[in-house]
Amino acid sequence: MARIGYARVSTHDQDLAIQHERLKQAGCEIVRSETGSGSTRKGRNELETIMAFLHAGDELVVVRLDRLGRSTRDVLNLVHELEGRGASLRVLEPEISTTGSMGKMVVTILGMVADMELQFIKDRQRAGIENARASGVYKGRKKQINDNEIRLRVAAGATKADVARELKVSRMTVYRALKTRGISDGRPS
Repeated sequence: MARIGYARVSTHDQDLAIQHERLKQAGCEIVRSETGSGSTRKGRNELETIMAFLHAGDELVVVRLDRLGRSTRDVLNLVHELEGRGASLRVLEPEISTTGSMGKMVVTILGMVADMELQFIKDRQRAGIENARASGVYKGRKKQINDNEIRLRVAAGATKADVARELKVSRMTVYRALKTRGISDGRPS
């Protein structure tokens, strides 16, 4: 039976050391970690790697359930996937394991709490942004790319998709840049 730890922080300025230490103390031979949002499982490659290599009898260990995910559906899907492999989930704070029926129920409830907490965070963030806008402090995220650069590339014959790929922006950003000057399909309207 392998005991594999998973640590996650949301931003690069957060520290993984405490989670690593706790997971090692819990007997994890392997600890995988990553930085990224827990609101969805998408794009969390380290978690996917762990899930791909878990076998029957293995245990996935996290310090807190919110490190695994903040979406109840994602957490429950993950627990279901673990069960399908014959593996289990262990949460250190509070101490819970999915090996018994009570553990599954508690994980479900905690997943719902993590989901609610994420919604509360979003609501507080939205309220803070609205207050900052009302007082003239918040202007939105600063533009990464100059609209003129987009217009010049499209005018030179590049497709919108190519411009978006080269500048690492969404195609919507390209369309907005062109729209501000009344340009569609790269030609003046």
